[in-house]
This record gives sequence, structure tokens and C-alpha cells, in this order.
Amino acid sequence: MHPYLARRLLLVIPTLLGVSLVVFSLVRLLPGDAVAMLQQDYAYGRDANELRARLGLDRPVHVQYFEWLGNVLQGNLGTSLHTNQPVTNEIFNRLPVTAELGVMAIVIGLLIAIPVGVISAVRQDTRTDYLARGTAIAMLAIPGFWLGTLIITMPSIWWQWTPPLRYTRLWDDPGKNLGQMIFPAIILGIALSGTVMRLTRAQMLEVLRQDYVRTAAAKGLDELAVVVRHTLRNAFIPVLTLLGLEVAIVVGGAVVIENVFALPGMGRYLLEGIQYRDYPVIQAVNLIFATVIVLANLLVDLLYGWFDPRVRYS
Repeated sequence: MHPYLARRLLLVIPTLLGVSLVVFSLVRLLPGDAVAMLQQDYAYGRDANELRARLGLDRPVHVQYFEWLGNVLQGNLGTSLHTNQPVTNEIFNRLPVTAELGVMAIVIGLLIAIPVGVISAVRQDTRTDYLARGTAIAMLAIPGFWLGTLIITMPSIWWQWTPPLRYTRLWDDPGKNLGQMIFPAIILGIALSGTVMRLTRAQMLEVLRQDYVRTAAAKGLDELAVVVRHTLRNAFIPVLTLLGLEVAIVVGGAVVIENVFALPGMGRYLLEGIQYRDYPVIQAVNLIFATVIVLANLLVDLLYGWFDPRVRYS
């Protein structure tokens, strides 16, 4: 187990280095220029060359990259070109918002997908199964930003009520916080649940046909015990693998949903950085997102052994 964990942790390093290099290079290929954006504010001056030199953007790209990477290794993610504020402080304030949204979305998605997938498999080719499969396809097809817009606008038209759009931190007022976070979390959870539900159903059907499951049912075990103890746990390993990949969908969805619901999270911070071509912000947020995705998939691999004792790491 320990050598396996050490190898996986070592693989994290080149993965994150590759991500940082790609993001650092591609962000400079975006249309527009950071200096041109900043010059729209007269406080930065009108001399483009002087401003570029002051920001360190006149040096070769590889020199800028290695200097930025060295600062990152020391815990310094740079200073925003637009606000002139430390990026680390902004991320420290915004990361809990996105983390709360992501955790709630995953929990809601699982609460929808797992029971519906199990029931759909157990009641195969019945009306319940057809309804569940159709619902899963609809969950995959409905755009999250469209559903979020409807949730904001339609209640205001029909009942003169809108979801709270002024963010309240969880530790300041848990009730108001959850009231604001529940709708975007449900939208993200719905986007996750469609794929998870379909895979759960497919894996349940495969396991239900195994001889040991038929033997357990033939011995007179309760149907719930057969489904939960003998079937679901073995069928859940591929679903667990999918959950690691779904973290990337949560991250991508947060970028859109946070802007729709005016949540001051990492996704909104990233779009603000793209709008102003704020290189340090874009680089830092993408690096944090990549780290979360890589560590989430590492955690999924380690959970295999808990769900299935036959899995051994060497």
C-alpha cells in the first residue's frame, strides 16, 4: 500500500507541472492583451512599454514562467494585475465557497443517482425503469445555465420571489447560506446524477446476473439485503471511478453557476481574470482546480480497497 501511495503522489508532481506550463502558455494566446486592458484605467498610465516593464511582461516567456513557478513553490501565487491584490488572499476567501458548492452538488447528485439507478435495475424494463432512464437523459441534456436562469427569473414573475443573491458566509448565518447555496448545488447535482445513475443501473444489472447473487436470493435472503449487501457494494467500484472524473465536471460547472447566482467563488474569480486578461489570477485558479482534480482521483484509487477487499496495492 505504501509504495503504491508513494508512486501515485510522485505522479502528481509532473502532472501539475504540465498543467502549469500549458496554462501559462495558452493564457498568453488569448485575444487581447493585459496591458491594453489595464490602460483603459488612466491610473495605470498611458505608456504601454513602461507599464509592460513595470509588470515584468517585457521579459521572455520562459523567464516569466520559472519566476512564477518559483514563487508558487514558496506559496506566493502572485499579484493580480487588475486589482493589485495578492491572489493568495483572494483564493483563501473564495475557495470555501466553491468547495461548499462542490461538496453539496456531489452529495445531492449521489442521493438522486444511486437510489434511482438501483431501483431502475431491480425493476428492469418496467415503467419505473423507462421513466428513470428518460429522466437521466434529460438531466444530461438540460444546460445548467439555462436551468439556473429559470430558477431566478420564473419565481420572480409568478410569485414575486427570487433566490437570495447576496452571499452570506456559512459561519455568519448558516440558514441564509444554505438558502442561497441549495439551488446552484441542485443544478450541479442534477448534471452529475444523470451519468452516475446510468452507470449504476448498468453495473447493477451486471452484478445481479452473477451466480452468488442468485444463490443468496435462492437461500431466502431478504431482497433488500441481497441488493444492498451483495450487489450494490460490488457494483459501486466503477461508479466510484466515475465520481473521480465527475469532480472535473463540478469544477467546470461551478464557473458558470457561480456567475449565474452571483456566488463569490473560484469560478467567478476565474472569469473575472479572463475578462481582464489577469494572468496571475488565471494561472493560480487553474492550478488550484487541477490540484483538486488530481487529488480527488488519487482518493478514489485509495478507496477501492475499502469497497472491495480483493483489490490489493503492491
